[in-house]
Amino acid sequence: MKIAITGGIGSGKSYVCSLLERRGIRVYDSDAAAKRLMAQDETLKRQLSELVGDAVYNNGVLQKSVLAKYLLQSEKNKLAIDGIVHPAVARDFLQSGYEWLESAILFDSGFDRRVAFDYFVAVTAPLEVRIDRVMRRDNISREKTLEWIGRQMPQEEVARRCHFIIENDGRKPLDSQINELIIHINKY
Repeated sequence: MKIAITGGIGSGKSYVCSLLERRGIRVYDSDAAAKRLMAQDETLKRQLSELVGDAVYNNGVLQKSVLAKYLLQSEKNKLAIDGIVHPAVARDFLQSGYEWLESAILFDSGFDRRVAFDYFVAVTAPLEVRIDRVMRRDNISREKTLEWIGRQMPQEEVARRCHFIIENDGRKPLDSQINELIIHINKY
């Protein structure tokens, strides 16, 4: 069974995944995998260099500012990068032996169509909680935080597409929600 966990920035999905890992459930971190693959996978590096230009790597090291500049120039550029990186991450996940995957932009990016997931889980939190978490974590302004949140699919739409929702509002106990999730998945 393949299970995807998603949620917008500041929802606390990484924390929920850490709680799953404490229970012995390994969760594939797609963001970390994308960074690792862009740094190490020679085919991916070649494809990004052909797309963005040779300056995207300097002595084999990814130049994040060059990649970001290219990516932010247009939606076409963003989609072209996604078309290189996301298939590589999907292949890596499918070869990893993991059943669980964490992805912030699972639906936004179309990654949910690259892998045949059996079950989708959304981690949600009230907007003000998310804003506070991101501002404290990244030491950024409220305006910048709202801009980042605004770039992602609305939380309500993410939740609507999922089989199960974990509400990470800081009040409802996460352990009991995770227990319920595991029971739901075992029945599925």
